[in-house]
Amino acid sequence: MNGGVESDVRTLEIRLKRGPSGLGFNIVGGTDQQYVSDDTGIYVSKIRDNGAAALDGRLQEGDKILAINGQKLENLSHSDAVQLFHCAGEDVVLSVLQQPSNQTNGPLRPRGSLEPGVSFFGVIMCSAMLAFVAFLYMRHRHRRGIL
Repeated sequence: MNGGVESDVRTLEIRLKRGPSGLGFNIVGGTDQQYVSDDTGIYVSKIRDNGAAALDGRLQEGDKILAINGQKLENLSHSDAVQLFHCAGEDVVLSVLQQPSNQTNGPLRPRGSLEPGVSFFGVIMCSAMLAFVAFLYMRHRHRRGIL
């Protein structure tokens, strides 16, 4: 063994039964939107509460999904991978490359990239900016006598 991080990586087979909200996780990656530098793989970006994946407990954010129902996810665009997941049926078998739990506390991502999402701070800042613009607009209208 080379004794590096790779020795801590393990491959799992995870069987999930699709629930009312699907499989209960989101994916990122693909040939058209690499999530990890120099890797076109498909990664788990979020485990949704009370979904099939969360209830099973083995799939983790940051895991790389190698195959679904035996179909490898190599060299697929993101939308093609999503399509495979949607058409996989009710009982799904995932082949997953799992990172050690102490190595990551979420998805692996290249340096300098951000996962899309809305933060509480972002919502507050946006609301404040909109309120300020509305204030300026109303002040300007009032000065011009426009009602």
